[in-house]
Amino acid sequence: MQILKTHYHPEIESLENKSIFKRLATRSIAIQGETILLLYTERYQDYSLPGGGLDFGEDQIEGMIRELTEETGAKDIKNIKPFGAYEEYRPWYKPDYDIQHMISYCYTCDINKELGKSKMESYETKNGMKAVWMNIHKAIEHNKVTMATSEKKGMSIERETFLLRLIAESIR
Repeated sequence: MQILKTHYHPEIESLENKSIFKRLATRSIAIQGETILLLYTERYQDYSLPGGGLDFGEDQIEGMIRELTEETGAKDIKNIKPFGAYEEYRPWYKPDYDIQHMISYCYTCDINKELGKSKMESYETKNGMKAVWMNIHKAIEHNKVTMATSEKKGMSIERETFLLRLIAESIR
């Protein structure tokens, strides 16, 4: 899959002599016209693509379907196609490693606009995460304001906003 961007967190000055934890993840792009299925996270005040980490040895598409279903209750997932991958290096705050190298594999798909019940993990519920159909341009503008003004912003907002901009360009 084509790498769309490699991003280095500002705290990462070098990868030399660093222990690196590799995490593989998927992101789902379900869009109908200019409306896209996103997750709004109250804690970070941002919109993001549904997705998350792959289990060890899990197939990327199976992981994408699992995450999309768990987080949004999506039904009738079909026409899954690769969009591209976003690679990032971030600080890792656990003692085993210095840096996290995360690769997010992004796929477009079609789903039923009507969502079923989500099965959020406890931390997702605690962070106020909920699935919403949102105008993609409004989501981008919202995230840009959050990046410029919020001290609560999470590390993923740059990735998510970059991906949303690329998706918006692809639907013109």
